[in-house]
Amino acid sequence: MRVGVFNVKYSPNLGDGLLSECLEAELVRAIPGLSIASFDLAGRTDYGAGGRFRGAALSLLQSSPTPVRQRVASLMLGRAMQRLAPTWRERLADVDVAVTGGGNLFSDADLNFPLKIDAAWKLLREADIPVAVFAVGVSDNWTEKGEALFQRALAGARVLDASVRDARSAAVWDRRLGHTGAPRARIVRDPGLLVSFHVERDRREGTAKRIGLGLTHPTTLRYHSDEAAVGEAELTGWYTELVRGCLARGWEVCVFTNGSSEDEAYLRKMRPLLAPLGTGISFAPRFARPAELAAYVSGLDLLMAHRLHANIAAYSYGVPQIGFTWDAKLKSFFDLVGRGDCICTAGRESPAAVLGLAERCLAEGIDPERHRRVLDAARDDVVSLASALVAGVEAGRMPVPARAIS
Repeated sequence: MRVGVFNVKYSPNLGDGLLSECLEAELVRAIPGLSIASFDLAGRTDYGAGGRFRGAALSLLQSSPTPVRQRVASLMLGRAMQRLAPTWRERLADVDVAVTGGGNLFSDADLNFPLKIDAAWKLLREADIPVAVFAVGVSDNWTEKGEALFQRALAGARVLDASVRDARSAAVWDRRLGHTGAPRARIVRDPGLLVSFHVERDRREGTAKRIGLGLTHPTTLRYHSDEAAVGEAELTGWYTELVRGCLARGWEVCVFTNGSSEDEAYLRKMRPLLAPLGTGISFAPRFARPAELAAYVSGLDLLMAHRLHANIAAYSYGVPQIGFTWDAKLKSFFDLVGRGDCICTAGRESPAAVLGLAERCLAEGIDPERHRRVLDAARDDVVSLASALVAGVEAGRMPVPARAIS
């Protein structure tokens, strides 16, 4: 049995690769003899740093009217997907069943995912390959055109199962796609929670507490944020005071990113401002692969970051974390694992308040019983997906195809 997995595995943001590698490893564990074919929705075939000008492109898009952004996306992505189609069509000849997930794939930032999923699912329909949707995020930011593309993607597809990673995503999925005949969304755990089963923990010696500070470029926060974003100058000053406070407490500060080019550019900009604050600060080089990011996070005593999968990896290893809010998915994850009181807004809440929260998190740690239950449930969720895939292929128990959208 061969499963095609569609997501953004090779994104420069290594959190996407982390969840994808965990999903693939757990599927292989659940289905003996299974083989995986990875389909990156952007056409990437390996991990890389990404384009140097992505940050500038995001700024330009953000300053353009929505119709202009959509026309540019339709033109550029339409051509890219057309170029990919012959290769993907050939690879799909050996695929029995497909999975779309995880990640925040059902969101509409300038038609990015609507166009990509519509193109990919068109090929799945042509090849008569059943597909399951697994552990996706669903944002309620769809434009009229984006919603039409998502609906067209599902129309007529043989959808075996649909699962999302939080209650908000489930509500949006059911409301926006329920009338297509798509299954109602189940809520499952993000497969990235299983990274501690697949990447060995990096146990570091030393007595000083190691505080991880994950940086995200302010432009990215403005482009994707569900809330009013903090300006770059304000955020930079806030980070500086936060690091100063950590060092004053005798903690080591480990600054890193999840790997995207714009985040790395921001780290380079911050380095000359933070480095003079003391000898207890270090800056990680860009990680080449998800396992390197996971190992780094596993060696921390506390994490503070915006990026969802840095926080998910930390939780997997039992490392307490403080999430910097910027979108609903981060808050949903913290609520899921019982840490809803461990989030704050970077640049808005005082550094002193965040440092006080950090002291509490270090003292309390992670509830071990809840941690065990969450990870067990995440593993069971992939087993349930595996059962649906096997049933769809071997028993032929397919749902009625979704009604065509005119």
